[in-house]
Amino acid sequence: MRRLLALLLPLLLLVTACSPGTSEPAASEASPSATVSIPPSNSEALASVKVEDQGKGKAPKVTFDKPLAIKAESMRVVTQGDGAQIKDGQIVSFQQVMFNATDAAVLGETFTKEQNNNVTLDANFKSQFPMVYTTFASAKVGSYIAYGLPGQAAVAGSTAAPTQAATPAQLSVFFVTAAKDAPPAAKVMSSDDVKALVKEGKLPVAKFDAKGIPSITIPKNDAPADLAVEVLTEGTGAVLTAADTISALYTGWTWNGKQFDSAYDRGTPSEFPLKGVIQGWTLGLAGQKVGSTVLLTIPSSLAYGPDAAAQGKPDGPLVFVVKIESKK
Repeated sequence: MRRLLALLLPLLLLVTACSPGTSEPAASEASPSATVSIPPSNSEALASVKVEDQGKGKAPKVTFDKPLAIKAESMRVVTQGDGAQIKDGQIVSFQQVMFNATDAAVLGETFTKEQNNNVTLDANFKSQFPMVYTTFASAKVGSYIAYGLPGQAAVAGSTAAPTQAATPAQLSVFFVTAAKDAPPAAKVMSSDDVKALVKEGKLPVAKFDAKGIPSITIPKNDAPADLAVEVLTEGTGAVLTAADTISALYTGWTWNGKQFDSAYDRGTPSEFPLKGVIQGWTLGLAGQKVGSTVLLTIPSSLAYGPDAAAQGKPDGPLVFVVKIESKK
């Protein structure tokens, strides 16, 4: 559950949500299961937590019995807000403050920076964090919500892994600032619409050096709301399906032109199933031919979503040049 802190508290990243190494276009979330088991909230562990609002731009005054005995993941709505009821599928914005549950030392907060973080209460989030989903969905805008995480004992190091110091139990208090419906689901643009954007200069332009390695020029306009698939070079091989595993060279950039990963630079194609990558890849590459080079302009909803930064993944709309080498 340390990954939960990386998701909900990007300011205080205790553990990165990404694996070391490259940033291949892995799926942004685990697939939701048909049935999600909701664990007990263990709210009694947080019964002593009290919150006093101190006004905009100030962290709330939080008091609790010290040390706070948190034996398992715990969550409780401390103060119900008077705003709109939070609903399934909404994007929930919140601020937070985090404490050492033993001595109440503040470990970090976002109130004074007026920094909001977001989670999307969809099926993927529910499958990964059912207690958090259920608690947020039971609250209203303006609510204060307490979240407790038990401490961890020290782990002795080895030649393969470094020593991990003991961590105390931690208490986080979230203040729900807003909840809004998620935007309509993005779709794949028609080839005519893509050609029109290319003609207007509103899509990225890829260039290849003498070694065949791409660079990108990003236009100054906003990224398209839907997925744009531009075939730069059409191959002659087999047509891909969403069920295929492929080998491909690729380079990825954020919409501001920052490169975050490149199999082209490594000189080695990467292999992955199209069902196990971000939706923009699955939708954009299914139907393409082996040997093709494709430019994908992917809206954030088909990339890593609104929680990308909290997970340590590329944020916002993404651009990829993908050369399909082979399929299995």
